Amino acid sequence: MANILISPGKYVQGAGELKKLGNYAEGYGKKALALITKSGYGRVGSQIQESFDKTGCSVVFDYFNGECCRTEIDRLTAKMEAEQCDMVIGIGGGKILDTAKAVAYYRKTPVLVCPTIASTDAPCSALSVIYTDSGVFEEYLFLPANPNMVLMDTEVIAKSPARLTVSGMGDALATYFEARAIQRKAAATCAGGQVTLAAMALAKLCFDTLMEEGVKAKIALEAGACTKSVEKVIEANTLLSGIGFESGGLAGAHAIHNGFTVLEECHSMYHGEKVAFGTITQLVLEDVPAEELQEIIDFCIELGLPVTLKQLGVKEVTNDKIMAVAKAACAENDTLHNMPFEVTPESVCAAILAADAYGRYFLGE
Repeated sequence: MANILISPGKYVQGAGELKKLGNYAEGYGKKALALITKSGYGRVGSQIQESFDKTGCSVVFDYFNGECCRTEIDRLTAKMEAEQCDMVIGIGGGKILDTAKAVAYYRKTPVLVCPTIASTDAPCSALSVIYTDSGVFEEYLFLPANPNMVLMDTEVIAKSPARLTVSGMGDALATYFEARAIQRKAAATCAGGQVTLAAMALAKLCFDTLMEEGVKAKIALEAGACTKSVEKVIEANTLLSGIGFESGGLAGAHAIHNGFTVLEECHSMYHGEKVAFGTITQLVLEDVPAEELQEIIDFCIELGLPVTLKQLGVKEVTNDKIMAVAKAACAENDTLHNMPFEVTPESVCAAILAADAYGRYFLGE
């Protein structure tokens, strides 16, 4: 199996870059369908429209219906055809970006993604996570190419709630540990090959950046300041984790996240918050040294990421509930089987319960 690394065609990060979106888009087509939420349009819609006004490219806005599901993808595919759009732009959070990528895939057009938050590593990837209409994980849609462009306006992102960027750190936290597991098993990554040295280096840099800058960035964001630490964490959450997870691979943490989508009481939690707990659970499954486990749990506690089932929203912990999560995480088409040892619903259930107990222990509960 070949070693493969894939990445977006262009990555742009800086303050005020969204005001240049029209100029960037002009290089990819003549008419863009811009997918955005109604509230997002209220915040940045006028500056995006103005960025197109003096270009040879026009833009049609459409409001996102809230879920990256087949129903929404089909609706927007039809909209593109009716409006004769030749590119898609996703502006917002991870589910909007995943939807835009899927729509561009089915319409065979370029796609530009413009995150307004740094809450997931979705922007850079050739992957869309598809859910049911009600928000339960359904499948991964692997795409033939990464986004043509990823544009990160740090001025906009720094104004988003700090919890969203912290959630992004929870998502990025899994990157190195999942890539490490993939490398140990010599399993295939999301890029369709084995892990490259470059992907492992980016995954480790992602982890090191979070450890060095994460808490500083959180404190700065809570003070409304876009500091060097914030800039570094935005890059770690997006570019380093994006390339790192895709060309490094997914394993236990994300599969366990997917398992938790079967519990409706967890639906209020962000993707990265569930992935952070999934990372702790993966480390329990791996039986890592106590020092490594404590470092990660302490980091999550300091950031305010969930380390217990109660913090994840599970009001009453029962064996039936946790076994349902474990069975879903062990689904045949999910990535838990990329771990370098056999996993079963029973072992995953035990690891989740143990992770919860460790979290309560370090919280002093």
